[in-house]
Amino acid sequence: MSSEQKFIELRIKRQEGPGKPARWEEFKLPYRPNANIISCLMEIQRNPITADGKKTTPVVWDCNCLEEVCGACTMVINGKARQSCSALADNFTQPIVLEPMKSFPVIRDLMVDRTKMFEALKRVQAWVPIDGTHDLGPGPKQAPEDQEWMYTLSTCMTCGCCMEACPNYNEGTEFVGPAPISQVRLFNAHPTGSMHAGDRLDALMGPGGINECGNAQNCIKACPKEIPLTTSIADVNRQITKHAIKKAFTK
Repeated sequence: MSSEQKFIELRIKRQEGPGKPARWEEFKLPYRPNANIISCLMEIQRNPITADGKKTTPVVWDCNCLEEVCGACTMVINGKARQSCSALADNFTQPIVLEPMKSFPVIRDLMVDRTKMFEALKRVQAWVPIDGTHDLGPGPKQAPEDQEWMYTLSTCMTCGCCMEACPNYNEGTEFVGPAPISQVRLFNAHPTGSMHAGDRLDALMGPGGINECGNAQNCIKACPKEIPLTTSIADVNRQITKHAIKKAFTK
């Protein structure tokens, strides 16, 4: 008695490079339980043959940690942006459709250029400044309740899911997006980082800043780390209002 062989079917959007025409290719892989999307792409890389038996080039994608920490492997899977390392094929209807994120320029196939997102983090100074490389000793203490909500914000992996879900964020806009705004909240709350809170708020008061948020609230639903992005946006908005009033009366 033989059982029918099962397969994992993938439909992948391919593109040779920026500005090149897109095409679709389908693949059929032997079924393996608990296979994630990355392992499916690796199988195609080992044997790049389409479902109809044609030889093709290996699919290009981006990945690093393979444990949903780095954010590099984000792609659109069955219509939703998510990490392909933690996405199990068993949890999706087939054929599983893989596409690159649309909010970022395509480099090739499923790999996109997330430079704009990293530049936004530079713009808002998403770091804690220190004076030199020598040991500065223990920093200021923080209340455990503050550490709890700040840790949640620190889990942001700059994956781009919130940007992909945001209707105001795309290649044609200057909007920095929800993730950098949330990082402003995080570093403004840090005892040392707060020294540069005004600079971060100034960065969000210009073009592409917080005024371009349309309050669609798609970002909080898309975040794989369940970061309260809308709460961060509201909090930073209040900070900016107070900052602007203070600047107006101290000129």
